[in-house]
Amino acid sequence: MGLLALGTPLDWPEARKNADQVRDWGIKQLLAIWERAKGKERDALRWGDEIEYLVVAYDEDHRNVKLSLRQADILKALAEDEALSKRGGCVPDLQVVDHNGDSMPVFHPEFGRFMLEATPGKPWGIGFKDLLDVEPNMKWRRKIAKDHMESHEYPITLTTFPRLGTRDEFITPYYPPYGERLRSQFVPDEIANPHIRFPTLAANIRSRRGRKVEINVPVFKDKLTPIPFKDPTVDNDLHRWPEDDDVRNGAAKDDHIYMDAMAFGMGSCCLQITFQAKNITEGRKLYDQLSPLGPIMLALTAATPIYKGFLADTDVRWNQISKAVDDRTPEELGESPLKHDRWRVPKSRYASNSTYISQDPRLRKEYMDPDLVVDEGLKQRLIDGGMDELLATHFAHLFIRDPIVIFAEDLKELDLTKTDHFENLQSTNWQHMRFKPPPPDKDTGWRVEFRPMEIQITDFENAAFSIFLVLITRAILSFDLNFYIPIPLTTANMEIAHARNAVLEQKFYFRNDPLPPRPLKTNGVSNGTTTPAAQPSRPPTPTGPVEDEYSLMSIDEIINGQPVSSGFPGLIPLVESYLNSVNVDVETRCELARYLDLIRKRANGQLWTGAKWIREFVRKHEGYKGDSVVSQKINYDLIKAVEDITENEAKGASRVGEEMLRSGWTARPKGSACG
Repeated sequence: MGLLALGTPLDWPEARKNADQVRDWGIKQLLAIWERAKGKERDALRWGDEIEYLVVAYDEDHRNVKLSLRQADILKALAEDEALSKRGGCVPDLQVVDHNGDSMPVFHPEFGRFMLEATPGKPWGIGFKDLLDVEPNMKWRRKIAKDHMESHEYPITLTTFPRLGTRDEFITPYYPPYGERLRSQFVPDEIANPHIRFPTLAANIRSRRGRKVEINVPVFKDKLTPIPFKDPTVDNDLHRWPEDDDVRNGAAKDDHIYMDAMAFGMGSCCLQITFQAKNITEGRKLYDQLSPLGPIMLALTAATPIYKGFLADTDVRWNQISKAVDDRTPEELGESPLKHDRWRVPKSRYASNSTYISQDPRLRKEYMDPDLVVDEGLKQRLIDGGMDELLATHFAHLFIRDPIVIFAEDLKELDLTKTDHFENLQSTNWQHMRFKPPPPDKDTGWRVEFRPMEIQITDFENAAFSIFLVLITRAILSFDLNFYIPIPLTTANMEIAHARNAVLEQKFYFRNDPLPPRPLKTNGVSNGTTTPAAQPSRPPTPTGPVEDEYSLMSIDEIINGQPVSSGFPGLIPLVESYLNSVNVDVETRCELARYLDLIRKRANGQLWTGAKWIREFVRKHEGYKGDSVVSQKINYDLIKAVEDITENEAKGASRVGEEMLRSGWTARPKGSACG
């Protein structure tokens, strides 16, 4: 999350009146960006990662653990640390940060007052030595954060706090579940970052949709789980706000865990990777080719089996965040006839991608989303301004949304050297991939943000998934790989990824052959010569039925490859082929093998996902009664175990968490440089 603007926010009725002006000025700023940056070139790909922490506070006397709402105090302590300031500083929201110093990690606030975001002080390069610096840097970030907390606090990397929203005290300092902005039964307004953007965002989403957000997660039905399960935390007799009628009108579904506020989604942590491309062409290619990988990486990183003190029958966070910021009206949802709104809108503004944008001849019209909603008037303005139809369609799709947070001061004068109105809409379309134009005031190129991955418990795991994704991008560009599948199949895959233990028990649509066409051979010799014929400068447009280009595959097959010679080669074998094609010293290759081995064994089941480990920890706990309830005592022991794993990474006498981590560290994979 970048710097937070200040101003006078408009409540939704006033914001709605000014939505068209913001859209109009946003398009004008986008065209100005396009004119300035469409030919921008960078020397090489650079990238960065974002780690998000939950700050927990232990109450050892009562064997309890709560979320600490001391985000602002921790950031202030970091900014006021003279030693860190001398090395360049690390809190740009509170101080001038010198990026020419020691490249200190950078810390930002997040939506929840119990959250911190940390990024490296400068972008990573593509050099292999840079890849080996990622894990130590992540450990350094966590240490710096911990050193500026109270002794009883700790920064954990879980996606969600297991007892967020329970009826007991789960935050410190304590505030009762009440507030005009969220109007939640379960969490107070004070749980959100007090910066005016966040409560306004929550309130205006609720106001626009005409009711509170509605999040229902299927409960995991264990031996003694009540059937039907009726969420016992829901108060059907509450009469504080008009929206309290939601539960009386059926908002809380049987056999589901019910949540009613943005904090249950935007209070989640994730691992995000941003790539800066050499130019816009490379950026558009990466956007398209990484998009089908989103659901695969979501399932591989699954780490969210608990909500509001109950085991869930899902393993990942994505849909919960999607519902937590879903501002669609009944008309847009198709629940009532269109009268005041312009379109039926198939997806929340937090959803999987609905567009491809690369000018790649392999991109067939059959791959596009047939249900895509586009503002045709804005699309034509972009085309008239010189933008090609594919990219104009992409942005005209994003701009069907209303701006949710508008500051009155920003409506006085249009500044084409800024991007505030464009970013107002761009940054509140939270799709699983984001295509980011260069900012006007920085020497930065076109970027692609990969957003679906769940945060992992250890820095080793987060580094492994980051490095794996970087190496995939190198293989994509080096081998001109083609992962295109129809967009509706990626949408379906995102749903499949939510299933419990999807990594092992589900199959996903994926392209059968990602490799470019081979040279034609006659009698075993390419084109009658002893050397392959030159590849065409542009790959040919595919022909034949689209349905023949993809099939259902397991995660193991996608990551490690199919056994038949004509089957999918596997992402790790493709990465290893790339590493074989470049000059990597043996020591570096061995270190990279540690990370790839984690991915390999997650995919084939030798190592567990975080979701499976957490679920099994709860079910095997002496205090668990087989009723899906994660009690205060279980939660305390779970968070303590997570801290143990973070600090020791399954080493030492306890070996806590070895099911997630250890197998791949004791034996090298066959065929690797270290095997």
